[in-house]
Order: sequence, then C-alpha cells, then structure tokens
Amino acid sequence: MTLVQITRPNRDKPDLSWGSSSAPNDRASFARVVLGVTSGKGGVGKSTVAVNVAVGLAQRGLSVGLLDADVYGPSAARMLQLAGERVRWGEQHMIPAENFGIRLMSTALTSPEDDTAFAWRSSVATSALVQLLEDVDWGPLDVLVVDMPPGTGDVQLTVVQETRLTGALLVTTPQRVAVDDVARAARMLRDVGAPILGVVENMSWYEAADGSRHRPFGEGGGQQVAERYGVPLLASFPLKDAVRAGADEGVPAVVAGDDDDRARWQGLIDALLGTPALAARLGPAAGAR
Repeated sequence: MTLVQITRPNRDKPDLSWGSSSAPNDRASFARVVLGVTSGKGGVGKSTVAVNVAVGLAQRGLSVGLLDADVYGPSAARMLQLAGERVRWGEQHMIPAENFGIRLMSTALTSPEDDTAFAWRSSVATSALVQLLEDVDWGPLDVLVVDMPPGTGDVQLTVVQETRLTGALLVTTPQRVAVDDVARAARMLRDVGAPILGVVENMSWYEAADGSRHRPFGEGGGQQVAERYGVPLLASFPLKDAVRAGADEGVPAVVAGDDDDRARWQGLIDALLGTPALAARLGPAAGAR
C-alpha cells in the first residue's frame, strides 16, 4: 500500500491552531464567498452539482476556485478533464489546475497513480485539507466552492471551523434513505451555526423516449428537507445518461448539455446568486445574465 503525502519544499509545518464553530479561522481569506456543497450521503451527485455550480459561476464572469475536500475519494478532477494532471509547485505554493475557467485543487492531483489509496487517519486528512487551503496559490477569488465528502465528520468540521463559510448547499435524491442522511448534514450545519442556502434534488425523475416521466427514487424528498429546515428547494435535476457520460468524460452539463440541461443549471446559478448571503458578499448585480 502506498501512503500519499503532500510535501512542502523548504517550508515550515502548517499552523494547526484550530478554530471553532463560534470563532472560525479564516484560512480562505482569498475568497469573498466560501460555498460548501454537502449531502451527508454518498452517491447523490454532490460532486456533479459542485462542478457544475463552479463552472456556471465562472460563466457569469466570476473568479472561481473548486476545492475537492473529498480527500479520500476525489472525483472533481475527472469531471473537469484534469484526471491526468499532477500537482505543480511554484516557489512557495502549489499551483491549482485549471479548466473551464475555474481553478481546482484536489488530492487526486497529488497521487502517484490513479488507483493510489489515500490511507490517512482523520488527523492527517484534516491537515491535508488545511494545506489545500493555505499552501495553494489560489489568487483572489470571488467564490471558493468546497465539494465536501459524505458524512458529518472531521472534514466537515474542519471546513466550518477553518473557513468563514458563507453558506452551504444541500444535495439529495428523493429517496428516504438519502433524505435521512441529508437531514443529519443539515442538523450538523444548524448546530454549528453554518447557514444553509437551499436544497438541490438530484435524480428526481427519468424521462423515457415516449416523454413519460418515471421516478425510480421516489418523489418529494428534496422538498421534505427544504420544508423541515425552512430553506428553499433551489433546483431539481433529472436522471440522464448524458449527464453521467459528461461527468465521466470531463465535460460539465452546464457547458455541453442540451438546452434543457443548461437552462436548469443556469436557473440554479440565478437562485444561488439571489440568496441574501451571496448577494451581500458579491453585490446584487454579480453574475447577472
């Protein structure tokens, strides 16, 4: 088994004076907005949402970075045609990979082989996350999108305690099994005082060739979460093979989807930019079409 480490050439050890939920550190001070994308549940399309939201914001003229905080199972690099890239160091900092107008940093860029396991205990994983924030030449950003892993553990706590999180976007499918875990993620965010901007329901329906809609994962889960926690349901997306293929090939649906796909993603971007939290940081006219 290969143990992956993120090395720092001729640098002191990172400052690991941890913040708290009530008094977080500001390790992402380079970004005007820190937007978390979370679910509490794996397999709901959270990374697909994070990638398309990041690229969609960049299409509006904003300076955007994407931090793949799923340190054990990173997938954003593949979804952005950057799976073959490896981390590069400048004089003092790692240089983020770039495509589709956004900057990306991910543990996937640090692994020697594409199937290298990130065999880290949680203390190492959280230290690595701090390095991906502080040891990267992000440059000034309007928005840093943070693609969080499943669960409600150390990585999520590190994000809310080490950055000034502007708000979080909850991703779910309609299925009750998914909603149960997403509710736990929502409760954690509420307990630590992190704002929830809204809910995205993924895989809401499947449209057959005859135009009929089928709902293999049930119906209404996203609305249930939204109502329970008093936040809006910002968007619903269908289950489509073209979106899956685009993710595998590294071509986000917000760029290369059909007219309906692009319109749905742009609608989500409009809804996000219209939330009071983002409008207060970016200005009411930011990203206007």
